[in-house]
Amino acid sequence: MHIEKLSIVNFKNYRQVELDLSSEINCFVGSNGAGKTNLLDAVHYLSMCRSYLNPVDSQNILFDEQFFVIQGLWKRGEAADQIYCGVKKGTKKVFKKNKVQYEKLAEHIGCYPSVMISPYDRNLISEGSELRRKWMDGIIAQFDHHFLDDLIKYGKALDQRNALLKNMADFGFFNRESIEVWDAQLVTYGQRIFSARSAFLEEFIGVFQKYYDDLSDQKETVGLEYKSHLLEGEFLRQLQQAERQDHRKQYTTIGLHKDDLIFTINGHPVKKFGSQGQQKSYLIALKLAQFEWLTRYLKVKPIMLLDDIFDKLDNKRVGRLMQLVSDNNFGQVLVTDTDEERVKRIFDNIQLPFKLFKVHENEVSVSQKEI
Repeated sequence: MHIEKLSIVNFKNYRQVELDLSSEINCFVGSNGAGKTNLLDAVHYLSMCRSYLNPVDSQNILFDEQFFVIQGLWKRGEAADQIYCGVKKGTKKVFKKNKVQYEKLAEHIGCYPSVMISPYDRNLISEGSELRRKWMDGIIAQFDHHFLDDLIKYGKALDQRNALLKNMADFGFFNRESIEVWDAQLVTYGQRIFSARSAFLEEFIGVFQKYYDDLSDQKETVGLEYKSHLLEGEFLRQLQQAERQDHRKQYTTIGLHKDDLIFTINGHPVKKFGSQGQQKSYLIALKLAQFEWLTRYLKVKPIMLLDDIFDKLDNKRVGRLMQLVSDNNFGQVLVTDTDEERVKRIFDNIQLPFKLFKVHENEVSVSQKEI
């Protein structure tokens, strides 16, 4: 599977761009700030119905414009699908497949997978638990739509419970029967979410360790430690015990929305004890394991989006990653870099054809066709 044509109108820094892409390797070179990453983000939008970098759709519209449109022609063997994403200020985001609008965006998730490796991945280590939950849930949801449905329903029940808690605090009363209605829904959906996350992590860790071993010469043992209130006891009982606290704080303090992943190396948190090199290897291994996992369950290779990684990784890690590319582990690859000669040298060394694009002043031009 690959994206053959990409069309962009009023997206981020681009007024209009039309690209014909190679089914193998596509390199976008240009200075920092030229908009290379935005091209990869446009592909991510078509894949996952959202930006990799900015979750607020309206903020991805070109300045002083009212809308953006991204379209892509996706090929899977002889089959071709035209995917349309349209965002207009003040209206609901529109996604279409072959001119037919999806009733729910969830129907699209997992159909055209992609995996991004980016300098922004470091936020998975440095930022709060929400990012790590979203990363994990984003993988599971692509091959388990029941899980995605449970996530959506859990989120709606949580919003209703929180609104009720705030309303009761505002008017100075507490109604246990009203709370219990939402408790029951949180428990039903939460138990299923917990089971899916636990099963995923149990299998995923072995794939992750394999890639970390390859990147680090098997020097350390890596882990993904799952933290959840459901590991501490019965969910319903914990909700009931937290009622007074929830009433005081006016939001739900117990549940799956508080889950976290602790990234570890040799049993210690990588955030505190991992060197810069270990952290980079850790994150790349996570994404490569994600790629293999999706390939296994979706029966198709995701598009690999490599954003500015040659400048951020040492030669050893770049070499190992490119070895995976040359071994045909990946399908279509889109890569950005600031150094044209470095890109040519890297892909010439692994003897793979690539298509080179130059990005300059909000314009994209073909520098070299596949060479």
